[in-house]
Amino acid sequence: MTPYELIRAKRDGQELPAGEIRKLLEAYARGEVSDGQMAALCMAVWFRGLGPSELRAWTLAMLHSGESLRIRGLPGRKVDKHSTGGVGDKISICLAPLVAACGAVVPMVAGRGLGHTGGTLDKLASIPGFRTDLSLAEARAQLAALGVCIVGQTAELDPADRRLYALRDVTATVDSIPLIAASIVSKKLAEELDGLVLDVKVGSGAFMHRREDAQALARTLVSLAAELGCPTVAWLTSMDAPLGRAVGNALELLEAVEVLRGGGPAEVRALTLRLGGEMLVLAGVESTVAAGEQRLERALADGSGLERFRALVARQGGDPRALDDPGRLLGRLESRDVPSPSTGFVVGLDTEALGVAAVVLGAGRIHSDDAIEPGVGFTVLRTVGDPVSDGEPMLRIHHRPGTDVSEVVERVERAYRIGPVAVPRPPLFLERMEAAP
Repeated sequence: MTPYELIRAKRDGQELPAGEIRKLLEAYARGEVSDGQMAALCMAVWFRGLGPSELRAWTLAMLHSGESLRIRGLPGRKVDKHSTGGVGDKISICLAPLVAACGAVVPMVAGRGLGHTGGTLDKLASIPGFRTDLSLAEARAQLAALGVCIVGQTAELDPADRRLYALRDVTATVDSIPLIAASIVSKKLAEELDGLVLDVKVGSGAFMHRREDAQALARTLVSLAAELGCPTVAWLTSMDAPLGRAVGNALELLEAVEVLRGGGPAEVRALTLRLGGEMLVLAGVESTVAAGEQRLERALADGSGLERFRALVARQGGDPRALDDPGRLLGRLESRDVPSPSTGFVVGLDTEALGVAAVVLGAGRIHSDDAIEPGVGFTVLRTVGDPVSDGEPMLRIHHRPGTDVSEVVERVERAYRIGPVAVPRPPLFLERMEAAP
């Protein structure tokens, strides 16, 4: 079948043959199918979905479009974590080295920002010299030496997903359950994992705004990964407000470092410990999540998690001294506060709108090839449930000198809802799902 025939068949609700899916994605990875045709097919999938056999075939086709890490021979069980994306989600940066410091091997393949959500690679790229484009041989050597790496996809590793990831970002097909599931699971299978922990976001700042959609995504992910041989745990967590106080690449990196120093916002620390505890159980390091969390807390207290991150930064070409010098990461900035229009409580926060405002500011991409301003972003001063007085700052914008931020201010103002009666802050942890092969 030609790409045209496959697009038409999926548009009309037909099931695509597994062999044709494999041929198409292999051809796309080689550059023989245009972005326009793949965009059309992704939009057809967005509307029509993929059946179980189609999803399995799509996932395996992306996996087999490149090589795997080939790390099964390394000692220790290999575990990783993936988040479906949210505003202010910097967990991977503190989580990966912390878990590695506790005895697991963490071969983390991360991504760039997608839509209104930030990306781990973009945050790490704010460190001078930091490389995310390690070859597979370099990644294997680093895992043998440190037990952890955080890298991006290359032409070697799942190249079909690498191209599709950027394409979905700019064609309004990010929030498709089968495309999300195939993307995540194919990347993680290429890491040759013994276990996977998923953070499935739900709320106004997530791709899944409704809990039932997040549940459907989590079920799809855990069952697909387990079917293909990887034991998986998923947590549904709230994204009805930014995670932590920092939004923006270098700002979020610094907040993650604060967690590794034993501080940071309570919810960022709590999520790091919970997901890390699950990873240590899957790695066979601890028998219970509670014991895993206690082990992680000891690694925070004795500084071993932070030292492992410094070693990771140095090994990947970055300057660890920059972690102690915020000015080197942020650059020259000016600030502007967005005041509350009245006295009351923050009763609602359109977190996706805040994420889009950060993109407009320069912290994300409108077009797939846009450059990012690493230092710009927000400090969230008031979040859902907080009291606020008339004229009191709700959010602080950090921008380059001379930048007109009037549109960003307007977007932030529209994102906040102030009411006379306090509302409870949404719980962070909503639901746990598990599947084993």
